[in-house]
Amino acid sequence: MIRFNLKCDQDHAFESWFQSGDAFEKLSNAGMINCDTCGSTAVTKSIMAPAVSKSSEIAVPKTTKSPIEELRDKVESSSDYVGNSFVKEARDMHDGIKPERPIYGEAKLEDAKKLVDDGIPVLPLPFIPRKKTN
Repeated sequence: MIRFNLKCDQDHAFESWFQSGDAFEKLSNAGMINCDTCGSTAVTKSIMAPAVSKSSEIAVPKTTKSPIEELRDKVESSSDYVGNSFVKEARDMHDGIKPERPIYGEAKLEDAKKLVDDGIPVLPLPFIPRKKTN
């Protein structure tokens, strides 16, 4: 779609939208474009400046995070990453050897199952943790 500034033979200015420049020409040649004010079909395109945005007016698209990315950010910002020590840390907290705190890390499936079997509440995360130093 394209918008043209138009002018009739009576000097009335108005604007209208067309599918293309060719569509304007076809409609104009068929006498199907008329002035909003006087109804004249002697309509021509007026000189018009292109609509150009300043770089300061162009909005940068906001990126939205997926629910998994939001969860990852929440877990990583509010928990301690313990890496491959996850099983030992979870068991030590459960047994009262270490104070409880939110942790996340990595464990082999069979080791995580043993934690659950021993009544230690753990959940798998739907993402792979970013590597952090302990």
